[in-house]
Amino acid sequence: MRGAKSAKWVAGAAIIALAATACGGGSGDEGKKNTSGKPEGYVSIDVSEPQKLLMPADTNESNGSYVIRSLFTQLLDFDAKGEIVLTNAESLETKDSKLWTVKLKKGWKFHNDEDVTAQSYVDAWNWYANVENKQQNAFWFSDIKGYADVHPETGAPKADKMSGLKVVDDTTFTIELTEKVPYFNYKLGYSTFAPMPKVFFDDPKGFGLKPVGNGPYSFEKWDRKKLIQVKAWDGYQGPNKAANKGIQFKNYTTVEAAYSDVVSGNLDIIKQVGPRDLPKYKTDLGDGAIDQPYAAVQSLNPAFYTDTFKDVDPKVLQGLSMAIDRDTITKTVLNGTRQPATSFTPPQVKGNQQLDSDFLKYDPAKAKALIKEGGGVPGNKFTIQYNADGGHKEWVTAVCESIRNATGVDCTGDAKPDFATDLEARDNDEVKGMYRGGWVADYPVNVNFLKELYHSKAESNNGRFADKEIDDLMAKGDKADTLEESVAAYQEVEKALVDKMPAIPLWYYRINGGHGKDVDNVKVDFHGDVELTDVTTK
Repeated sequence: MRGAKSAKWVAGAAIIALAATACGGGSGDEGKKNTSGKPEGYVSIDVSEPQKLLMPADTNESNGSYVIRSLFTQLLDFDAKGEIVLTNAESLETKDSKLWTVKLKKGWKFHNDEDVTAQSYVDAWNWYANVENKQQNAFWFSDIKGYADVHPETGAPKADKMSGLKVVDDTTFTIELTEKVPYFNYKLGYSTFAPMPKVFFDDPKGFGLKPVGNGPYSFEKWDRKKLIQVKAWDGYQGPNKAANKGIQFKNYTTVEAAYSDVVSGNLDIIKQVGPRDLPKYKTDLGDGAIDQPYAAVQSLNPAFYTDTFKDVDPKVLQGLSMAIDRDTITKTVLNGTRQPATSFTPPQVKGNQQLDSDFLKYDPAKAKALIKEGGGVPGNKFTIQYNADGGHKEWVTAVCESIRNATGVDCTGDAKPDFATDLEARDNDEVKGMYRGGWVADYPVNVNFLKELYHSKAESNNGRFADKEIDDLMAKGDKADTLEESVAAYQEVEKALVDKMPAIPLWYYRINGGHGKDVDNVKVDFHGDVELTDVTTK
């Protein structure tokens, strides 16, 4: 999600969650003989079943994006501090933030030995954007001139190519935008902008089960709801060539099961430890424990199409926000591993600001008064949807108790068995009240936490929030002359969101995960992902 990792909902960008785990594993007994079945030299990590097939433009959650980024490489990526690093691009230039020229590095291949060319990008982007292909991340191409022709709001497309994409030669293409977008180069770091080989267009669905990419690893197998396995690709030309022989993305039904397997040696890396094991994981894992902040925010998102929150007065949502004792919950239930949010954006992105809003502070008396002033919650109750496989039950229960005690509004959790089921309910407008939102940076600019979530046409706006004033403010930021001016304009967007409350920010994330004794060089990037290509085996 960055994704983007992808734009990512994180179960854990994941996709954001305490973890997005899945099924399988051992008993977790200390000292148990390793029975993981992992090939020698491979590294295993807990990554649940992707929501969709393995296509870059149809993946906007953290599980799928982990796999996508191992198989595909786009024009650029980001370093540990969130600064741009060119990968497949030799250069990316613009004079006016509207016309961009891309030059590719020569010698790059797909895993089937096909050359990666300018046409590989242009054909892929045109296919991703086409409304008939129903890709979740099509909205990401909406800046490009001609997008409206391939992706009209209603009806069939008027063209099969965006007029803003032009191939100059095998290693050069241009991107013309409808309007200037100063941060467009940052967006290109999202894996949804990956190229595709010709074989993709013959059978996209079949390709999604056995993808052929241009990334540091090539696809080996996918045992549905068990594991996905990829192997290091010797022909990779990028700066992040694999230091190991391959990766196993293992699916667990609970984060606790994954943790037990790390302790017992049947899993190398766990992305996020669940609440039950947080108090002891540093002792259990020793030097393998990881504890660091990253660019992600947890939130509660109202589904504005429901009877509960349709036409709700923002005062009600502001009151519910003030009824949540973030300080106590992060210190106790979450064992000090989260920082109460003071904005809609995390500290690690450009433009983050402390809003200093009373609506993000605990005040039971004002909370109750605001809810009453706004007309109350219909039926005086609502639910919070979350994925049961992500370690969320404890804090959702605590949030509900805080709201109930402060205001008398009844709140209960609505658990879905896994992250994929949770996401499908959001995508299909089946959320009954609120849902647990968690967003991890796709690119390190405040725009990613605002436009991708709260623009009326954004794919990841699963609460279906729509406000013309907010859309217009975003358009102003998109048309700014410089990145700095655009970031400043989106800061004004964020201030306006406080009065609208499309979501209730809860806290900023930290990675509280770790690894076992069989691997080394385990590092986490700015958006909370383990840099798998750097991991070595002992």
